[in-house]
Amino acid sequence: MLNFEWPWLLLLLPLPWFYRRWRKAKEMRTPALKAAVFKVLTEQASSDSPQQRQRLLLAILTTCWICTLIAVARPTWIGDPVALPATGRDLLIAVDISGSMKKNQDMLLNGDYVDRLTAVKAILGDFIQQRDGDRLGLILFGSQPYLQTPLTFDRTTVHTLLQEAEVGMAGMETAIGDAIGLAVKRLQDHPENSRVLILLTDGANTSGEVKPLEAAEIAAKRGIKIHTIGIGAEELYERRLFITRKTNPSKDLDEATLTSIAEQTGGQYFRARNPDELSEIYRHLNALEPIDQEAETLRPTKALFHWPLAIALLGSLLLPYINARSGVS
Repeated sequence: MLNFEWPWLLLLLPLPWFYRRWRKAKEMRTPALKAAVFKVLTEQASSDSPQQRQRLLLAILTTCWICTLIAVARPTWIGDPVALPATGRDLLIAVDISGSMKKNQDMLLNGDYVDRLTAVKAILGDFIQQRDGDRLGLILFGSQPYLQTPLTFDRTTVHTLLQEAEVGMAGMETAIGDAIGLAVKRLQDHPENSRVLILLTDGANTSGEVKPLEAAEIAAKRGIKIHTIGIGAEELYERRLFITRKTNPSKDLDEATLTSIAEQTGGQYFRARNPDELSEIYRHLNALEPIDQEAETLRPTKALFHWPLAIALLGSLLLPYINARSGVS
């Protein structure tokens, strides 16, 4: 179905005709030198100009005017309604992008050690693409949390914004409590059995105005289930000069708080020491029971203004050529 966003603009179509019909010739009061030779030349040019070319010029001008108005009126093609899935889950995913997510390259992915954020993008990206029928939302948090995408069926957009996330975009510290608080605001108006938050971090709460356990208590009262994931290897070998040193890159991970958050809200705490364990966690989360949602429909739209605009542009490019051939200055 063809639709115009501003159809009232089409009322301007007869404007050139009215202008041509009622315009008045401008009186020339400036004295000018008249030469007989010039008069002969102009009369000859006018007589040599074929009437057919003049009609063609008028037709092109009319077409340009009509096409320009149609383009400005913003024609849009609206397709048939497409039914969206009526069952699924409402999942908010909160991903830690603080400085520590890039600090250690302790995740073995495809034979190479990469930082934690790179591993999360790879594994969580696959998880997002598998959520056919679910509404997904993405929260990125560091020193402050930011809602990158509200709950939506558009998994491609959620995946794209996750891949574009970089460490430091939200600050270098970790505000777990504030991230949970933002999720509560976004989920509290949704059906009671669909309020689920998946929170992934590699550290402890070091920033923010709300303490994680206080935020979890509020989430529990709102019926929001939180699954927490602690990411990071427990052993990392660093070679320094002639010795190899064993370190624990996850010593700052606050597993006690993450466990308490999950238990307090009816969720589960998971530990991901490597990408394989992270993949297994998401496979486990895939087993969540689906919930009934209100049926939604989508009518795809396609903008068409560029076609009449292209015709008007082409016509305007032809005008100088037609003017030159017809002898019009």
